[in-house]
Amino acid sequence: MAINMERSVERSADRHTANETDRLRLARFLADLLDQRFTIPGTSIRIGLDPIVSLIPGVGDLLANLTGSLIVIIAAQLGVPKIVLARMGIHIAINTVLGAIPIFGDVISIWYRSNVKNVELLERYVGRGSKRADSKDWLFVIALIVGLLLLLGGIVVFSIWVLKQIWQAV
Repeated sequence: MAINMERSVERSADRHTANETDRLRLARFLADLLDQRFTIPGTSIRIGLDPIVSLIPGVGDLLANLTGSLIVIIAAQLGVPKIVLARMGIHIAINTVLGAIPIFGDVISIWYRSNVKNVELLERYVGRGSKRADSKDWLFVIALIVGLLLLLGGIVVFSIWVLKQIWQAV
């Protein structure tokens, strides 16, 4: 009876490892497909479907970013720390915001490669004994939040200044 239990536990662990491997393989495939599957002829520049599909107004960016979000979903299913998931979400948000700028956004998407960055984060945490986040992850998210708050504050101050200038001119 004890031997059967041990075999059952081993099979369960093997299935878990195989399932984890399959999910990692899918995440790598998606990142490669979206960010670096093809080489621009005559150059060493690699691009994926993200900047190509993003040329379709409206739906292109949506499709590319929804597909990239699957990597974050896989990371959540594999138990990656929430702060790392937040960092992955920020990568997608940056890609989405910059990608919305016609042509410039597609060039930035080729350089930024948010999906490859997200898979690198995923691989850093999967397979570890500990699922704790590094201080780098916290520092990245905190610095980004502080930067966004400073940017927002700057926009508010600039807007008030512009309205004041308009008010005085009238």
